[in-house]
Amino acid sequence: MRKIVASAYATSRNASTPARRLRAGFAGAVHLPGEAGYEEHRRPLFTPIDQRPALVAEATSAEDVRAAVVAARDAGLTLAVQATGHGTHAPCDGGLLLRTSPMGGVLLDPRRRIARVGPGTRWGQVMAAAEPFGLAPLSGSHADVGVTGYTLGGGLGWLSRAYGFAADSVLRAQVVTADGRLVTAAPDSHPDLYWALRGGGGNFGVVTSLEFRLHPVAQVFTGAACFPVERAGEIMTFYRDWITGLPDELSTALSLTSMPDDPELPPLVRGRRVLQLKALYAGSADQGRRLLRPLWRAAGPALIEDFRTMPYAEASMGGTAPAQVELLKELPDSAIAAIMGVAEPYDGPAVEIRHWGGAMGRPGPDAGPVGHRATRLSVIADAGSPVLADALRAHTSGGAFLNFLHDPARTADAYTAADHRRLSAVKRLYDPDNTFGVTHNIPPAPLAAARPTSSKWAPSPTVPA
Repeated sequence: MRKIVASAYATSRNASTPARRLRAGFAGAVHLPGEAGYEEHRRPLFTPIDQRPALVAEATSAEDVRAAVVAARDAGLTLAVQATGHGTHAPCDGGLLLRTSPMGGVLLDPRRRIARVGPGTRWGQVMAAAEPFGLAPLSGSHADVGVTGYTLGGGLGWLSRAYGFAADSVLRAQVVTADGRLVTAAPDSHPDLYWALRGGGGNFGVVTSLEFRLHPVAQVFTGAACFPVERAGEIMTFYRDWITGLPDELSTALSLTSMPDDPELPPLVRGRRVLQLKALYAGSADQGRRLLRPLWRAAGPALIEDFRTMPYAEASMGGTAPAQVELLKELPDSAIAAIMGVAEPYDGPAVEIRHWGGAMGRPGPDAGPVGHRATRLSVIADAGSPVLADALRAHTSGGAFLNFLHDPARTADAYTAADHRRLSAVKRLYDPDNTFGVTHNIPPAPLAAARPTSSKWAPSPTVPA
């Protein structure tokens, strides 16, 4: 206990000078160890990381972000950026933790189908703003997920088969770079940075605003159905072939999961292991039921079923916690047997098979570096299983998806080799000292390898906040 107290005191003392300087020109709150607010704001969400930054700064504007970046640089402090904290996988011990969660808010241009958000915005806010206009963002599985981190990491949602990854809909971003400049990244301004942001994560600066397309989706036919676990292997085998002919507007997933022992659930599923189908169709209920009917016939009567038409903003699809994620090229019988062996027991992990493809696999010529677009299926488990990994290894791409990746040492696996080289070159141009390295880090390329990949690249002047 004495060591912990002494360490906290030393950290606070070492941070007091940069904290004083930062507070002089910083509108947001600054927290030191031992002060009110420090314990609350130092913690990320849903992670075992117990980080102990030297100070926590809550930015309220782009000017605050610039001040924090400069303060960390001048004081020689490590800098980490955290909005909602969902995607925090590297601790910021002894550094400056910059929180951008106060910078929320949504501006909508319904005529042009464009949203502009601050870095603290969550998907629920965007869906609520877009719904009255019959529009939808390419949001994640939960309304409380932060927009910016999700989008910079690629962004796989229930409309992605129809419209691509969330990163594919980004139009422009305002970014504070490692040298404290506020620049606009767009096709005609810093195009290398614009390319890198759309899948490269938080490696290249602090995004202070993000613009992206919305899509004309007002109502969806969606829901879930549960089937007896004893037929799970047969249903998975049918599912594997059935998905080949599905339209892009239909997204589906199968999961082996245990239902809670909740008295509000029907007795047929209460406390049981089941095979659950989730589906979302961006179209009519009649057509959605026609598309699902072949799977229903193969699966037999559902134990429970709850499919209906609703506004997209109300379609809370959820998902399996991605403790282990495998990206598959195919799903042979041996892989299905392995999934069943691991997941069929009641106390086994929940395991989800999710259908990819569609627009995600058809990137435009200017698409960002979201990797492994040829993925056909993913297998997601809410607990790690070496047995499952070994059984699926021969059928995986060997890659990773950045939003689902917990191990920072595997960051390169989220990209093709060519994209990772280009990302390293862009990193050298915008962050040669690896200021934004406390993340899924892409190290700067050696100086000789860092050359602009677009003839239009040129430093832009600082843009006022």
